[in-house]
Amino acid sequence: MIFKKGELFCGPGGLSLGAKKAKIEHNNELYMVEHVWANDMDTDSCSTFIKNICPDSPNSVICSKVEELEIESLESIDAFSFGFPCNDYSIVGESKGLDGKYGPLYSYGIKVLRHHQPKWFIAENVGGLQSANEGQAFIKIMQEMKEVGYRITPHLYKFEEYGIPQARHRIIIVGIHEDLGWEFKVPKAPFKARELWTTAKQALENPPIPIDAKNNEFTRHSAKVIQFLSEIPAGKNAWFEGIPEDLRLNVKGAKMSNIYKRLDPDLPAYTVTAKGGGGTHMYHYDEYRALTNRERARLQTFPDDFEFVGGKESVRSQVGMAVPVEGAKIIIEAILKSFAGVEYETESAKWEDELSEMIETGKRVKRKKTKQS
Repeated sequence: MIFKKGELFCGPGGLSLGAKKAKIEHNNELYMVEHVWANDMDTDSCSTFIKNICPDSPNSVICSKVEELEIESLESIDAFSFGFPCNDYSIVGESKGLDGKYGPLYSYGIKVLRHHQPKWFIAENVGGLQSANEGQAFIKIMQEMKEVGYRITPHLYKFEEYGIPQARHRIIIVGIHEDLGWEFKVPKAPFKARELWTTAKQALENPPIPIDAKNNEFTRHSAKVIQFLSEIPAGKNAWFEGIPEDLRLNVKGAKMSNIYKRLDPDLPAYTVTAKGGGGTHMYHYDEYRALTNRERARLQTFPDDFEFVGGKESVRSQVGMAVPVEGAKIIIEAILKSFAGVEYETESAKWEDELSEMIETGKRVKRKKTKQS
């Protein structure tokens, strides 16, 4: 069974590459996902997507604002994905939610669902979505997904617990068309224990990044920045108390934890981000420098032959906005197993107990606690 997939806000193609890699064979039938069309407004992201996902069908990627997209004229699809813009839901910033410039853009994903009625969809956003607009944005989005015909399973995935070398926590909503009569179950995270996590050092060194790898340019640092980094131990940041007084940053008020933060070689990396000024580029645990884009891509589980198109800052943005490839693959494989009738280990979805009431009443409710035996 081949699921023909469309995607909005496709970025460089992390989710689509994960979908492309996800294949399940059962009873002599292959279950897989096939790219049909994708959309993004960023020219470099579209070029990256075409180069790596669909080099033989460049016209299948529509580079335009989603508001200008003729949704009803798009080719019919069986599957759909959309990582709608997270700017207004992130806890870093003003968190305007639905009142922001980007918050309402999820509605174009709802329009695709309403018109094309795919068998399943996957939607991704930051963990801050659950608290935006005092929780009302999250509920409204889920209500609209249900109204257009889907049984939804939202969950806060902690990707380090799925073998991703990065502490990246994202809300992912999987929807199964209600006509099919079943709902998706969250695949069990196999690496909940800290000692099982894939570390930043393992990700960056095993195997070593090839000398001729693309997107591996180093950042030129001033002597002062290099000296500053040399005073920060691995795993610590710019506010480490051991930094000499004359080198310390003169910052008042809130102090972001990821400023000049060096990776801990024995832990997964902290979250790879798309943008940010000085001190936010992620810093190596052994060397006094920022990570290269190729190293960031490793933490996002992109293969080394995945080439990003654009200048250094554009590539940084593409890498940071993407869904981790292997994380997407795990979730989509679980969807394919569900359709194939293949059993897999599952765990309770984060909002499983209160989901129906949240959608019905439009209000957040507290998770019901059960006594531990």
